[in-house]
Amino acid sequence: MQRAPGALFVVLEGGDGAGKSTQAALLAGHLQEHGRDVVRTREPGGTPIGEKLRSLVLDHGHGEVDARTEALMFAAARAAHVEQLIVPALARGATVVCDRYIDSSVAYQGTGRGLGTDEVLALNRWATGGLRPDLTILLDVDPQAGRHRRTAGAAAEDRLESEPDDFHARIRQAFLDRATHDDGAYLVLDASLGVDELAGRIAAAVDGIGQAAGSAP
Repeated sequence: MQRAPGALFVVLEGGDGAGKSTQAALLAGHLQEHGRDVVRTREPGGTPIGEKLRSLVLDHGHGEVDARTEALMFAAARAAHVEQLIVPALARGATVVCDRYIDSSVAYQGTGRGLGTDEVLALNRWATGGLRPDLTILLDVDPQAGRHRRTAGAAAEDRLESEPDDFHARIRQAFLDRATHDDGAYLVLDASLGVDELAGRIAAAVDGIGQAAGSAP
């Protein structure tokens, strides 16, 4: 893949209710204020086909979705996302800020659904052509706290969010295991910290890798 000088790929990971979307928006705003070309996106989604697959895999009412089908749908959405959105953005030197990436499939389908982390990781590395983030920010959230956050105001849970707490506890541990044992760059933060404190720590970390890449504000 041809990546322009200064391009960065930053991913926010964590369980449901960790605050990833909020922090992705704040990080994108910080970078844009300092003149960066920023593409903020999410998974599944980011492309027309990805958004359709998002609905099929997350919304209730589409009938049974078995574990392998679920894993393949996420991988298909990710393949389109990388090829059609992320790679072109990096090729022009942009910073991509993405809400979820491969680690989510490893955690949810590999561990949560019991398909095996190695198998799901191999599938998704093939789907993405081996594209890896420059930094993965893991917002670690207690499953009960995450459920409280995402149901505040009587908000409806999607198909995966509505899984029981023991499922989400396995997901949490799987994310922590990835951050400990994978050889990529991770920043693990307690999601219970204040929004502004988290945003400051995230911005400082991304500015730091930007300096290393010659693209810092």
